Amino acid sequence: MSAGWLARRIALSLIMAWVVATIVFLALHMVPGDPAELLLSTGGAVPDATAVAELREKLGLERPLLTQYAAFLGGLLRGDLGTSLVDDYPVLHEIGLRLPRTLELILAGTLLAILIGVPAGVYAALHRGGAFDRFASGVTALLLAVPVFVVGTLLVLLFAQTLRLMPAGGYIALAQDPVQHLKLLTLPAIAIAKGLAAVLFRMTRSAMLDALANDYVRTAYAKGLAPRRVLIVHVLRNALNPVMTVLGLHMGTLLGGTVLVEYVFNWPGLSTPLLRAVEARDYPMVVGIVLTISILFLLINLVVELLQVLIDPRMKTA
Repeated sequence: MSAGWLARRIALSLIMAWVVATIVFLALHMVPGDPAELLLSTGGAVPDATAVAELREKLGLERPLLTQYAAFLGGLLRGDLGTSLVDDYPVLHEIGLRLPRTLELILAGTLLAILIGVPAGVYAALHRGGAFDRFASGVTALLLAVPVFVVGTLLVLLFAQTLRLMPAGGYIALAQDPVQHLKLLTLPAIAIAKGLAAVLFRMTRSAMLDALANDYVRTAYAKGLAPRRVLIVHVLRNALNPVMTVLGLHMGTLLGGTVLVEYVFNWPGLSTPLLRAVEARDYPMVVGIVLTISILFLLINLVVELLQVLIDPRMKTA
């Protein structure tokens, strides 16, 4: 992996981050109505003109659009995402408090999905048309069809209320009670993993079947190489690249998809301040969370691309 290739990828990610920030800024200013008036009209109240003017000045809406844009980008470069209009706390502080919890949920769900989906996909490909292949294919079709909030509700109903094996929801810090923390993490992680595991199963199975059909695999067997070596070195290694591509894309979408899961299981991640900010029209908080999710999406895809190159250097462009 050359330093030039890595520098180009990082530069491209930074450009994409700037584009996302610009789109978010423009989208905020394209919302119909006066943001200050909308904020003060919560609950059907008729805002006073003086109060609207004071809030517009506080938000900087009286300044020219380019001036606001420059101040917006300058704040991002300084790590300043503004102050919540509801709680009067720095947006970055709220995100820094809740983002690790959301990332923990996503990483737990992703790890569980990998441990289930990839081995199942490999086994189904090696036993194509068998009982397990048909059963697993049917189960994955069902998992992909059922929405995540339905799965979450069913998990609570079965494991928390009926069997009473797991708590229904909530959050306890890992340092405070590790065992209870893992119990509270289990059900939402399963809900997160269900769709990703199904996708990874299908992609792994398809990629394995494509790799097994290649001439170099038959040649490796003809040379007398051990079946396990052929499977690991020649088949699985080549099948991992499309699997990792799908994994990277779906990990990015999980950043937004965890909102429903966190709501169902009362997990205090980014979903709580995001939903509250949308309801209260807390624009700095909404912008801060949306930007955080978007930048993390770009970062995840950059990491996945780097891992792909490490596995197969042929993926690196000149």
